[in-house]
Amino acid sequence: MSKTSERPKVARRQIIRRTSNEKEQRMAISAPKLVGPRDGELVFLGGVDARFLIDGAEAGRRFALVEHPIPPRALAAPMHRHRREDEYSFVVEGSIGAMLGETAVSGNPGDLIFKPREQWHTFWNAGDAPARILEIISPAGFENYFRELAVVLRNVRLGEPPQIAELCKRYELDIDLESVPALIERFGVRFPAAH
Repeated sequence: MSKTSERPKVARRQIIRRTSNEKEQRMAISAPKLVGPRDGELVFLGGVDARFLIDGAEAGRRFALVEHPIPPRALAAPMHRHRREDEYSFVVEGSIGAMLGETAVSGNPGDLIFKPREQWHTFWNAGDAPARILEIISPAGFENYFRELAVVLRNVRLGEPPQIAELCKRYELDIDLESVPALIERFGVRFPAAH
């Protein structure tokens, strides 16, 4: 057989594999889903909680959708960066401040704040009323960090226990705890953000 006649077979196998993978993804998201305002698993993270609206497995692992209710003047997290995921925060209610690298931005209802992977960032409720964001995580997987963090936080009060360091390592998340005092002073927020 000549090389030319072998190429279509290879290409066909690649197409078959891709089609099979696409079929699996379509099957994972084939059922319609309505999520009401009180639906979805809610985990408590010390103030800035997480409510799971669309799990990554439901979306073929392409994305996950998580709601974060944020109390007034609450810092959601220290400066941190994700190695694998991009995050898109759609402001539903209130005023959200965010540090994206060295740049501070402010988002209001209807605004979208993009936090690309590898960029140091954090966010907070910049107002005196509750705020809410819808967080799109792409690709999916990092939403499970919140589930696991909730379990760890139930057992530990202060400091950075080894469980959190291991959790960050597993999810390829870098956290700068030393950023917290400067963020509190600069933006008039509190952390942890107990209700």
